[in-house]
Amino acid sequence: MDFLNFLISGLSLGSVYAIIALGYTMVYGIAKMLNFAHGDVIMVGGFIVYYTVSMSGLPEWLGIIISVIGCTVLGVVIERLAYRPLRGATPLAVLITAIGVSYLLQNLALLIFKADTKSFQSVVHLPAIKIGNGELTITGETIVTIAACIIIMIFLTLFVNKTKPGRAMLAVSEDRGAAQLMGVNVNGTIALTFAIGSGLAAIAGVLLCSAYPTLTPYTGAMPGIKAFVAAVFGGIGSIPGAMVGGILLGVIESLSKAYISSQMADAIVFLVLIIILVVKPTGIFGKKINEKV
Repeated sequence: MDFLNFLISGLSLGSVYAIIALGYTMVYGIAKMLNFAHGDVIMVGGFIVYYTVSMSGLPEWLGIIISVIGCTVLGVVIERLAYRPLRGATPLAVLITAIGVSYLLQNLALLIFKADTKSFQSVVHLPAIKIGNGELTITGETIVTIAACIIIMIFLTLFVNKTKPGRAMLAVSEDRGAAQLMGVNVNGTIALTFAIGSGLAAIAGVLLCSAYPTLTPYTGAMPGIKAFVAAVFGGIGSIPGAMVGGILLGVIESLSKAYISSQMADAIVFLVLIIILVVKPTGIFGKKINEKV
């Protein structure tokens, strides 16, 4: 039963990574850039819910909606001010800017919310399921997190493949110049991608803080990096790949903590990244892209 408990814990953690990785993979797939500030948007989403629900006493559902809207607006603002002016810049310039935006958000959070650890009150009130006289426990947070991950993945897949904005995203991803000639609003499409990714980050932040009820300005940093590993693992640019990569990474981390060493778990996660980059650089579901000359 211990193994099953660790496995379920890994599935829950992996589902959070998967939701974050979906934001990473959409932004990379369409805009061809890595938004390393994505993890800090998670932190902002957590703080919005904390102050609207725990401090102001608003209903939890309303706090979550405000968090999603706030992070969506933040994502669009980041794209407009930091990334759009660099549309034709080198990948290195964009990467350095992304890291700069990440540190900016962290330090603004330190100034506004202070460095002390906040105790986050879970927004999930689903009762735990106990099997075998309580030997196997599936918490409400676990059930909601896994269900949310599956629903979001299905919704995004349908959105990208079946809607006009989704098809515009596919066109921009395939060939930005050709899409623009065909009348696609490239800037608007990329901004929409950032909006969706940041909204997902808010949901991930709420679920992460509900499962691990502490909140600091650095809350989103490590989950954001691990979600990037998950996106690479599954094949960055692939929506099903982000989900599979996230869940596999969560399970690997949980089992590593249980059976190897809790101190070594993070090192094992990054070792997985190195192995994947060496053995299959495109990831599980990634496609090899031939550069146009």
